[in-house]
Amino acid sequence: MATLLNTIEDAKARDICKAHGDKPDELIEVLHEVQAAHGYLSDAALRTIAQSLNISRAEIHGVVTFYHDFKKEKGAKQTIKICRAEACQAVGANELIAEAETHFKTKMDDKAVAIKLEATYCLGNCALGPAVMIDDQLYGRVDIARLKTISNNHKGED
Repeated sequence: MATLLNTIEDAKARDICKAHGDKPDELIEVLHEVQAAHGYLSDAALRTIAQSLNISRAEIHGVVTFYHDFKKEKGAKQTIKICRAEACQAVGANELIAEAETHFKTKMDDKAVAIKLEATYCLGNCALGPAVMIDDQLYGRVDIARLKTISNNHKGED
């Protein structure tokens, strides 16, 4: 039996929308919560959000593609954001990136199954660069040895 795409529903997304009163002006908050629950924004979740908030899927698509933190695919098990802004570059961010790419066997902004290195521009920690963020935890004065330790510590939190 065929299932119509517009009948597929994401129960968690529906609950999150209800918790926000099904208000369209809370779209970004809803998207963040759904992504936190699932790790990404599935097509089923986006359809459910559109229906619940009574907004078009095109509008949701515009928001999701505008903000780089929203993901439409299941991501890596761990994402390491490394600041590439000028202040961090001045204190060794480019060297840290090169060493991290070698150690984790991936390139910056490549899709990865285990660990993804992601460029970001200013984590607001300029005085303590190079700055790194893992799981919304900010770290300053990070070198490769410290990055290895931090990464391993976060793997244990799963």
